[in-house]
Amino acid sequence: MTDVQEIKRTFWAKLADSPFVMVGLDAGGHAEPLTAQLDDEAVDTLWFFIARDNRMAAGGPAMVQFAAKGHDFFACLSGQARIDNDFAQIDKLWNKQAEAWFPGGKSDPNLALLRIDIADAEMWEADVSLTGKLKMLFGGDIRADEAGSHARVETTAASSPH
Repeated sequence: MTDVQEIKRTFWAKLADSPFVMVGLDAGGHAEPLTAQLDDEAVDTLWFFIARDNRMAAGGPAMVQFAAKGHDFFACLSGQARIDNDFAQIDKLWNKQAEAWFPGGKSDPNLALLRIDIADAEMWEADVSLTGKLKMLFGGDIRADEAGSHARVETTAASSPH
């Protein structure tokens, strides 16, 4: 049985370790790679430094795809994207990587802070058991309890029951 709270905690830990995701707007077009900026105080929210003319700046319904660097955890998040140029938030999230893209610093006229409020998520932890790995090696059938964890959640907050 999947421990939903644990899979949520695992998601945030994996995302903090490798904050690279693919983001796309539901309105069409391709997704693009962006680096998530995480704020522990902002539940169910991802932040991205983007250029003002980036296609994501249009906002609207969005999808975020995540694959952990060890390929042992995956997530698909849906939510609402919008520009939120709150200077206090920009200041809080600012880092050397953002500075490399925006030479004018926090006041760069091309800087925009994209905010995605997560509405729901689906997460998969590919933690195949030793028995499952042996079955995969020799072509056997893997039972659900040998394959890892999966959860559909309305919030990614680790302390929430859903």
